[in-house]
Amino acid sequence: MDTIFAEATPPGRGGVSIIRISGPEARRVAETLSGALLEPRRAYHRAIREGQEVLDDALVTWFEAGASFTGEESAELNLHGAPVVVARVGQALRKMGLRRAEAGEFTRRAFLNGCIDLSQAEGFADLLAAETESQRRQAVQTASGALSRRVAHWRAMLVEAGALIESSVDFADEEVPEDVPPRVYELIDQLREELDREIAGHPAAERLRTGFDVAIVGPPNAGKSSLINAIARREVAIVSAVAGTTRDVIELRTDLDGLAVTFLDTAGLRVTADEVEAIGVERARIRAEEADLRIHLSEDGQHDATLVRDDDLLVRTKADLLERDDGLSLSALTGTGITELLTSVRSLLSARVAHAGLLTHQRQADALSDARGALDAAEDLAPELLAEAVRRASHSLDLLVGRIAPDDYLDHIFTAFCIGK
Repeated sequence: MDTIFAEATPPGRGGVSIIRISGPEARRVAETLSGALLEPRRAYHRAIREGQEVLDDALVTWFEAGASFTGEESAELNLHGAPVVVARVGQALRKMGLRRAEAGEFTRRAFLNGCIDLSQAEGFADLLAAETESQRRQAVQTASGALSRRVAHWRAMLVEAGALIESSVDFADEEVPEDVPPRVYELIDQLREELDREIAGHPAAERLRTGFDVAIVGPPNAGKSSLINAIARREVAIVSAVAGTTRDVIELRTDLDGLAVTFLDTAGLRVTADEVEAIGVERARIRAEEADLRIHLSEDGQHDATLVRDDDLLVRTKADLLERDDGLSLSALTGTGITELLTSVRSLLSARVAHAGLLTHQRQADALSDARGALDAAEDLAPELLAEAVRRASHSLDLLVGRIAPDDYLDHIFTAFCIGK
């Protein structure tokens, strides 16, 4: 591989900018710029020079092959955080024959060099995209190899089962312990139970990663826009006494006590002759049906029954004008009930992710489902066919962690990274 470089810190002005270099020429390049670097993983305070010209003062570190993130010889230049400094050093590196890294290329090299597997790479991508504490914890778990270790456990079970099956086939005419076939089925049954449990936890895990949609629905002037403004604590939607003011879906992305939640302000539900408003009402219905949870607002306690689902919240608005409070109510004017409403939303959504598994991406779930499907009819298969089923299940697990990785998988995953990672 050629030697690449990129800024590992966000572009722009800051205290420090880090340029990361990886490839067979990394140490030579770093020493050409800064002088001899005697020990790996030790920071040296050096002047960065191009010829006789001093470009900057920096901390320089190099990592030997096998001890860096990418698995290659690597170096890092901790420069002063001025864009002009980074640009000038980058210019010097290009003159020395280095190529600017593509998005995700450092992580891709770490994967290709066996430092991480594909599920860990996806964990790193999720960590970079994390917006909430729950997403951070989930991403760190994946990036640190939790799913990889679980897959290794499953593969070990398949290896044992496969070895026992092969032994029973190869030595069928010789004396074989009677407990060999039962042990195979015990392993397969245990594996199927574990795979089923992990697959069942995938929807919740993926929702935790991508976030929840909560639709605010109700008739015109029910207080939907006032509520979303109160949640945002700023004016994100126009509030007007004129019915039908909101005609499109307005989205508010929030961190709800660690959960990523997008609140959707929708058009008032009613029959209307206004063509544009009718389109908005149809969009409101579609988004409400697709949402994970709906908050139904009304002044009189009447709600559109066609959109009400289990766990939905039925809320009366303008609580400051109610003579009697018979249930969940709120007032966007005074703020009454809004904290309680958000607590209810948080509680309902938290319950849905309480049993989230380790499969955070559909690709992972598909691979595990394929492995599970290969073992479906294990009890009815001849030994030779059972051995093939075990091999197919193992192949699917290899796809999950990337031991077998088609290029389109890799292109899709690594191009989602930023440059410098």
